[in-house]
Amino acid sequence: MSAQVLLVECADRRGLVHAITGVLLQHGVNVVGNQEFVERGSARFFMRTEFDGTVDARQLESEVRAALPTDASVRLSDLKPKRIVVLASKEHHCLGDLLIRQAFGELNTKVLAVIANHALLQPLVTKFELPFHFISHETLTREAHEAEMLKIIEPLQPDYLVLAKYMRVLTPEFVRRFPTRIVNIHHSFLPAFVGARPYQQAFDRGVKVIGATAHFVTEKLDEGPIVVQQVMPVDHTHTAHDLSQAGRDVEQMVLARALRLVFEERVFLCGNRTVIFD
Repeated sequence: MSAQVLLVECADRRGLVHAITGVLLQHGVNVVGNQEFVERGSARFFMRTEFDGTVDARQLESEVRAALPTDASVRLSDLKPKRIVVLASKEHHCLGDLLIRQAFGELNTKVLAVIANHALLQPLVTKFELPFHFISHETLTREAHEAEMLKIIEPLQPDYLVLAKYMRVLTPEFVRRFPTRIVNIHHSFLPAFVGARPYQQAFDRGVKVIGATAHFVTEKLDEGPIVVQQVMPVDHTHTAHDLSQAGRDVEQMVLARALRLVFEERVFLCGNRTVIFD
């Protein structure tokens, strides 16, 4: 039997859990995990149910939908590895960690290709026998550069794009092609420490914590729904170099956790917020 996940979002009302599990019972599946949450401000109900068994996906979705309010979103996922394309620039830590985790089966994913606007990371990607595409941005407009990337991305039909320290701002037109399907990682100092050398700026300011944020990309820069945030304490003994190294460690941990949650279908969007079933 194969593990599957039923994902439900709808207006809240009494009896929703009973209605959903009743349909599953009729299909003879074995529920192995169930989590639900009501966001009281919007009166929205969210539920993630993992079960073993073989079902007709369309029929099950249709029957669950019929038992729920008319605005219900119902989706069945078979938890197959998510197909991703990674965008990178020069920094290796997040990309390297992602490739290692994929190679050892620690992430429910399959990397289809890596695209970078610098050639520096090609030897790293080649070690994992994955396609690496270097597309320089230096003589191209943002739109032209993204058009070249799309020539590679679109035939691959990835489930998600992952920005592993990709240091270019995507155009709204590009983002609209992949709604809630682009995951980004950045240091948590934004917007306090923007621009070049954020860790030097943090050192100069004497910060006491550093951290990282993984979020979905939207048309508004760094304002997409947050998936994971994490911080670690630092003090006056940390140099700017120490802060930078610690920041890289946090970034790769945060990105890995966010991708695990997304790829295992544990993330629901609730406006510009997220509901996480971990």
